[in-house]
Amino acid sequence: MTREVRTMLECIPETPVQHTTGKINPAKTCQPIGAMYAALGIHGCLPHSHGSQGCCAYHRMHLTRHFRDPVLASSSSFTEGASVFGGAANLKTSIKNVFAIYNPEVMAIHTTCLSETIGDDIPNILKQADIPEGKTVIHVNTPSYQGSHITGFSGMCKAMVNYLSQSDGTPQKDQVNILPGFVNPGDMREIRRIVTELGVKMIMFPDTAGVLDAPLTSRYQMYPDGGATVAEIRNAGNSALTIALGAFASNDAAGLLQEKCGVTGIPKKLPIGLKATDEFIMAIKDWFGVEVPASLTLERGQVVDTLIDTNIHYQGKTVAIFGDPDHVIAMTEFLLTMGMVPKYVLTGTPGKAFETEIRKMLDVAGITGSRVKAEGDLFDLHQWIREENVDLLIGTTYGKYIARNEDVPFVRFGFPILDRAVHPLMPVVGYRGCLRLIEQISNALLDRRDRDSLDEDYELIL
Repeated sequence: MTREVRTMLECIPETPVQHTTGKINPAKTCQPIGAMYAALGIHGCLPHSHGSQGCCAYHRMHLTRHFRDPVLASSSSFTEGASVFGGAANLKTSIKNVFAIYNPEVMAIHTTCLSETIGDDIPNILKQADIPEGKTVIHVNTPSYQGSHITGFSGMCKAMVNYLSQSDGTPQKDQVNILPGFVNPGDMREIRRIVTELGVKMIMFPDTAGVLDAPLTSRYQMYPDGGATVAEIRNAGNSALTIALGAFASNDAAGLLQEKCGVTGIPKKLPIGLKATDEFIMAIKDWFGVEVPASLTLERGQVVDTLIDTNIHYQGKTVAIFGDPDHVIAMTEFLLTMGMVPKYVLTGTPGKAFETEIRKMLDVAGITGSRVKAEGDLFDLHQWIREENVDLLIGTTYGKYIARNEDVPFVRFGFPILDRAVHPLMPVVGYRGCLRLIEQISNALLDRRDRDSLDEDYELIL
């Protein structure tokens, strides 16, 4: 006798079901993961999870699986007693042990559900802690039951400004701060390359390039050479300008830097796609009065040429896209540039500004009938696709189940990507990122065409 095994996604109801309580297959993860990732973008930093060992182990595992690189972090190791009576003693002991054993330059503390529910007063605990001279401790509150990993990333970036950034009264008119948003190390390298090509001095924080894409050598380094130094983050208060890439991940830190140190902040989309990259480059050009080098002009021309050459592959195709809000906003704009139709657009992160921004883009493009949702989940998205299918699905690894169940071509994009390698090293930002995205989208659709073709239509050249 054979037994039919059905996955949860195959049990999606045939008719739409509204669920208002809880999430089914969330399109996000929790705040501490974002805070931990941001902290890794400080040179010589050890992230610290103020909660149980299990929480810290999960966050490290999730990041390690995406980046394929070891993610180190310490924990306050809550037991039943700390969970009831508070974790002050655990945290003070942790600080003492971490500096004695692991000797980081910075210890970046983020809270968890346990410590937030108890109500641990972290700033007051830090005042009582034994912090060695010359060492730094920063913190951010990141309850997992609010926001998302993007919220946690934003909070840790704001903590960097709050604890470290200073203005010494000597503004450097030729220096720009770049807040890169929740992007991969490969993206941060590409952003740095673009700014360097423009000839402008920069401070990027956080910066995980050289940390989570460090080379394998014969010598072990607990703290790789990459990351923004404490001195650089302090000096960010003397810069002429801050460019915040991605409103959800970077605007809060840029706003605090402007309030605290008087550094003008300009919000921009993540430079994903032709238009967003143009706007990023022009913001630097206009502010600092520099010329765009021929190398970047050449790259832009290659993107325009490629869009014309490949337009027939994707023109008018419908797309469902989900993921982090800053990624999805920029990607939606690029899909519209490509002549595609974003039919379903969803993020798991809360914030009505997401829906407003996407709907504005769709209105300008004259596209009607699309569904847009913030703080949604993959149950919502799967129901929409089941009601009316699309030509392409773009999103994180978790979309692979929907793609297989509904037989939709799938392009992996965003965080996390757990079932494919090399993604964190390959940029999707800038003009080079445009070419990579065009390649992935075109080839996914062409692979489907080949798969579905009859023998007489299986062409060598498409």
